Amino acid sequence: MVQSNNTKTWSDSQVQALFELPFGELLYRAQTVHRDNFVPNQVQKSRLVNIKTGGCPEDCKYCSQSIRYATEVEPGKLMSIDEVIADAKSARSDGATRYCMGAAWRGPKSSHMDKLCTMIREVKALGLETCMTLGLLNHDQALELKAAGLDYYNHNVDTSPEYYQEIITTRTFEDRMQTIQYVRDAGMKVCCGGILGMGETRRDRASMLKVLANMDAPPESVPINMLVPIPGTPLQDARRVEPLEFVRTIAVARVMLPNSVLRLSAGRRTMSEELQALCFFAGANSIFVGDRLLTTDNVEYDHDNALFDKLGLVEMPPVAFDEPSSGAKDFEDAVSL
Repeated sequence: MVQSNNTKTWSDSQVQALFELPFGELLYRAQTVHRDNFVPNQVQKSRLVNIKTGGCPEDCKYCSQSIRYATEVEPGKLMSIDEVIADAKSARSDGATRYCMGAAWRGPKSSHMDKLCTMIREVKALGLETCMTLGLLNHDQALELKAAGLDYYNHNVDTSPEYYQEIITTRTFEDRMQTIQYVRDAGMKVCCGGILGMGETRRDRASMLKVLANMDAPPESVPINMLVPIPGTPLQDARRVEPLEFVRTIAVARVMLPNSVLRLSAGRRTMSEELQALCFFAGANSIFVGDRLLTTDNVEYDHDNALFDKLGLVEMPPVAFDEPSSGAKDFEDAVSL
């Protein structure tokens, strides 16, 4: 009997059993869990903006912003507060209820913190949820961001602990987990997910999801990215993950993380409407809107709006996690194996 991720530690065999379910059965179970915990057909629109581009010293093999690889990305300075406010207002007018700010650093310097905290306060004053991804944090920095009102901190594990060193060597998996713990200790919500299509196996995808679901408090926000191969990076020729395998991973994530917002993130521009529709059915309930997603092109607004109309999707209001889902019922009934 498989139980809620809030009351049970997932084992390797249980996660593998979910991945091996017939496709239709898995999607049925994922949709059942999704309806128990979220309003059907609601999808949150978020905006992700690069507030500081390029110049990162890390060696993440997928990243166009690393100084170690010859890509077309030019290093830039930290955006001004006025620039961030203007962009956040534009995002809000385009239907975004969540504003995510990313900086290409190993981690922020103490000299950055006042400006970052001002950005948070100004964006929150617009009525938007706030998220930042700034690299590694220490305990005091996490407390500063919380005091400024930051709702979420994003720090992805990227892949499984077993495969991690094949992708990144300049920081460890444990470094990432420590930052996530600082975020939790500060009282912020966690945004943490990974990337598919970096040469990992299904077992690696299962292991990554097991790490997320077995956290003391699973992430409230889980981005699932499809790798966008960037010329000049070591993964420029990576083989694209098979579309139905991508959907299968979304569905397993929904079963294991019933209360998390699953964010269909990078790679959407190359996904067909049919593939995106399957992802939404499998439990994805957030997308990033806007012409750019950090350094890569994103789906145009008109295409997203047309797809929402075709699928009968509506925009999700900002999500609160302070109270249990009122629509949830006995989880075991939906996912017993």
